[in-house]
Amino acid sequence: MDYVKNAWYVAGWSAEFNSELRRVTIIEENIVMFRNSSGVVVGLEDQCPHRLLPLSKGKLIGDDIQCGYHGMTFNCEGKCVRIPGQTNVPRSSRVTAYVVHEINHIVWIWMGDPSLANTDNVFNMAEFSDPGWHAHQGEALHLKSHYLNVAENLVDPAHVSFVHPTTLGNASSENVPVDVSTAGEVIVAWRWIRDAPPIGFFKEFGGFTGNVDRWHYYYLHLPCTAVIDFGSANTSLALAEDDRNQGVRIFALHFITPVGPDHSIDRWMHLRNTAVGDDKVSDKMDTMFKVAFSEDKEILEAIQLEEKRPPRRRPIRIAIDKGPAVYRKRIRELVEAERVHDLGDPVDPTFVHHD
Repeated sequence: MDYVKNAWYVAGWSAEFNSELRRVTIIEENIVMFRNSSGVVVGLEDQCPHRLLPLSKGKLIGDDIQCGYHGMTFNCEGKCVRIPGQTNVPRSSRVTAYVVHEINHIVWIWMGDPSLANTDNVFNMAEFSDPGWHAHQGEALHLKSHYLNVAENLVDPAHVSFVHPTTLGNASSENVPVDVSTAGEVIVAWRWIRDAPPIGFFKEFGGFTGNVDRWHYYYLHLPCTAVIDFGSANTSLALAEDDRNQGVRIFALHFITPVGPDHSIDRWMHLRNTAVGDDKVSDKMDTMFKVAFSEDKEILEAIQLEEKRPPRRRPIRIAIDKGPAVYRKRIRELVEAERVHDLGDPVDPTFVHHD
């Protein structure tokens, strides 16, 4: 499958984990997770190496998991520390322990080679700790859709005019060109709609009645974390691109967790520079986001069903597909790179290449 293994994925919001065993599935791997007595979230392979019963069906003995079938017990490092009825414990009696990192009330897990895990590379934004910004977690949206389709939808400003006409878009943006940059590690697509009616979202939360200048900046961090920077300001301000904080500005964050080929989870939240600390505003924004994301869900799940049917024709690509096309290409390259073991440049090679 086209999963990148050497990457950080969101296992869940911090509030989802306590001292109870919880099964989580990421890139088709089952993991048992829990919060130990020190408050640290642990992730282990969810399969006893004896008879393959999921360890999530066992129980915690202190900070160790006891298998519910024959009592083999594993510590937080995945090492078997007890086999009832015998004193020796074979070295092979262990399960995989995953690297887990918790930050900003989000639990991340590294799905690849643990020696390559670097917590400095976990997604973060300065606004999380800025008192001038309000962070609010939404829900976990389950989608019957491949994660690549979900992710490329989140680097596509053009779709909002048609999929979200009452919430995040309107007809005034239909023919506004989209700018795309693929030069850096993060794929960016953006556009400004100048001197146009406000969208439904900002009629509600910005109090805008006349025309506004509004923007959408879509940032896609590989493999599948998306940041949508969108907002509005009175047209009279004539804001420059770098002055967006002077308007009503929101970051919609989407942390996509690939579960399997037909199942993805989109945990969404937002950061905003208005109504800081106002929970009623958060609840109202959640209501509008749910409407918009249910519209995405309908589209993406319908596409998934069609992709499973025998193809009748080759799909076409149009101008707005630049960002998604580059995204797919980069994912393919990362997956292919993980399939081979690079031993570096040869020393005293017996083969001489002339091309």
